[in-house]
Amino acid sequence: MFLKKKMTLFISLLLLLANIGCSAGANEGENGKPILKIGYLPITHASPLFLNQHIHDGEHEGYEVELVKFGSWPDLMDALNTGRIDGASVLIQLAMKSVEKGIDLSAVALGHQDGNALISAKGIDSIQEIKGESFAIPHTYSTHHLLLQELLTLEGMDYDDIDIVELPPAEMPVALSEGRIEGYVVAEPFGALGLHLDIGEVLAFSEDFWPDSYCCVLVLRDDFIDSNFEVAEDYVKSYVEAGKKADEKGSELYEALQDYMKVEDETLDISLEWITFDNLSIEKAEYDKILKKVMDLELMESPPTYGELVDNRFIDRAKLE
Repeated sequence: MFLKKKMTLFISLLLLLANIGCSAGANEGENGKPILKIGYLPITHASPLFLNQHIHDGEHEGYEVELVKFGSWPDLMDALNTGRIDGASVLIQLAMKSVEKGIDLSAVALGHQDGNALISAKGIDSIQEIKGESFAIPHTYSTHHLLLQELLTLEGMDYDDIDIVELPPAEMPVALSEGRIEGYVVAEPFGALGLHLDIGEVLAFSEDFWPDSYCCVLVLRDDFIDSNFEVAEDYVKSYVEAGKKADEKGSELYEALQDYMKVEDETLDISLEWITFDNLSIEKAEYDKILKKVMDLELMESPPTYGELVDNRFIDRAKLE
């Protein structure tokens, strides 16, 4: 009897493992096509993602793409790390942290270049005037955190000279207008929104003191890539093409962004003026700058190297065609 129970348990475990293995690949739609599920937050920095979806309406040859909206980075990362989605447009530091924790992810393309503005309350000319006050970032693991630290260093200030607080991006302009913070740095369009609503002004642009700093990247789970290599290859190709088209800042991009963001065109005008999408390759030299700053701030103990996170195979092939 005992042996029979052990055999039953063993068979049940085998079946469970088999089911887990099957779920590692893509979901399938009613037509039998694999479905690539990509998570996102409604930000301008994900423009190639939105435009690509708008152009193809989620229908690609041999597969479908479903964009899944999240309200916060922790919720998105939980879905990505547990395999409920196959990929995401995400802050590069969050991807680094996941890989450090043992999650098999690959960064396959940038979301954009530049386009991060540090916004302050009106009338502030230098970050030194914010000493002792609160300044908001979206997440500890973000380029925005590193940008703020870099600017403090350049201005001869210490890390603890200001009170760094984490706030959801959409809350930042409100907090600034209410005087709860004296400034913020975050993904677009929330910087541009502060200007459009006339509640803040640009304290500094990221490209003025850290040109080409990486922020958001497109990541895919390695189990999806392994099971659906041709789908991943084709999707990154179409994503890169959408990035080039997004860089033209034409009406189709505005239409795509309105599908996912519900932001006034005047805000988008400001936001898109700051951002470029034409070169979405992740270069080692720029990644290594982020890696060094992450280590300097002791944000991670063993963050992944360039080769451990970045997979440029797809974007390199896309650029050759």
